[in-house]
Amino acid sequence: MRKIIIAIDGYSGCGKSSTAKTVAKSLNYTYLDSGSMYRAATLHFLNHYTNINNPKEVHHSLEDMDVTFHFNEDGSQEIFLNGLNVEKEIRSMEVSDWVSEVSKLQEVREFMVQKQRKMGKNKAIVMDGRDIGTVVFPEAGLKVFMIAELEIRASRRQKELLDKGELVALDKVKKNLEERDAKDTGRKMSPLKQADDAVVIDTSFLQFEEQVSKILKLAKQRMI
Repeated sequence: MRKIIIAIDGYSGCGKSSTAKTVAKSLNYTYLDSGSMYRAATLHFLNHYTNINNPKEVHHSLEDMDVTFHFNEDGSQEIFLNGLNVEKEIRSMEVSDWVSEVSKLQEVREFMVQKQRKMGKNKAIVMDGRDIGTVVFPEAGLKVFMIAELEIRASRRQKELLDKGELVALDKVKKNLEERDAKDTGRKMSPLKQADDAVVIDTSFLQFEEQVSKILKLAKQRMI
């Protein structure tokens, strides 16, 4: 079977990352979480008090930023920022509140897209995000666009935060998702949108195994 790139885009809380990880493991592909890269950049800017409205400060901050992935023996991965494991820190609500603002910056997106394309040059990868199938890998062998009802997405995100020891009210999580949806779809630079040739999967009432199975079936058809 030929190697392909699998691009999974969609809204926050649709299960993109967990699904992409499982699909990658099942195919013995490399999983790359583009969202965590933007979160790491956001954390970097917050830590360095970078004024994101000042292009010079953004440029200098990016020059001092190194984002890498560490792949564990069990297939899991952790993201490192300037040599430090920040997998837990990037999932905080503070980062969530700012990540869309950072992600819409042209220089940040150009920086990340260049890095992501380099990572995918040998194919056999699964990458999830918001512009993977439209901007980063428009030639991807399989493009999936995941959606889900807002209430369900908010509940999922709240549980994810709770599992990491952060208790956040459901209303606050829902508001954060609504704001991120508006920013992600409304930004001029690489907005969140469905690629014309993407397969839409609504995960609202699907079991996790079902959504993984759907994508695996589609991927294997395209790998022939």
